[in-house]
Amino acid sequence: MSDLTFNKVAGAVLATGLAIVGLRALSTGVFTQEPPAKAGYAVEVAAEGGEGAAAADVPPDWGTVLPKADVAAGQATFAKCQSCHSLTANGTGPNLTGVEGRKPGTEAGFSYSPGMQAFGAKTPAWDYDHLYMFLKNPQAYVSGTKMTFVGLKKPEDRINVIAYLHTQGSSLPVPPPNPAKAAAAAPGAAQPTATGSTANAATAGAKSAAGGPAGQGEAAPAPGAPKQQVAASAAAPTSSGADKPK
Repeated sequence: MSDLTFNKVAGAVLATGLAIVGLRALSTGVFTQEPPAKAGYAVEVAAEGGEGAAAADVPPDWGTVLPKADVAAGQATFAKCQSCHSLTANGTGPNLTGVEGRKPGTEAGFSYSPGMQAFGAKTPAWDYDHLYMFLKNPQAYVSGTKMTFVGLKKPEDRINVIAYLHTQGSSLPVPPPNPAKAAAAAPGAAQPTATGSTANAATAGAKSAAGGPAGQGEAAPAPGAPKQQVAASAAAPTSSGADKPK
């Protein structure tokens, strides 16, 4: 190999090396990433009870919501339950006629899970509150239950289904409205104070429930409320403050 050829090859190798080093230095300067001061990802979580926090899903005031519930919508939602439950006989699940007011785990002829039997041993009856929370997530509310249904996540669906079941042999009376509980359960409800519009509104609601000018012993229905109502709640509360059992 002549000296000229060797010089050409050596020059080409040297130029290639210099180009690689230069490109590496250039890319490092452009794409340099600073390591985080602390490993991990920042996840913003709204403080409990703070602005933007989700309202707690608690049982409503049944004396207020049941008379206004949409029974027809509850019957339509109950269709999701009919693959296991009937209103005439036991099937995969127990007969649900008269379930409201019945002691859990006691429907004749049905084989209940140990979890439901244990729940029934400490629970006097399927009242509105227990049904509301059970229908939200059966497995979470009664550990070990055979009911594998994922639950009804929307509160209005549960209220409407409970209103429908109330028309199917329920032994539970509809309680009189309790404006204080209704206000506490409302999403985003303000905390009552000694003075101010919230306290005045609660006082006016209490007078209305007591038979003031706004109503005859029942809270006035909200605008746009469903027209179909639970039949058992048509009568006004008695002077003792409680409905007569059906």
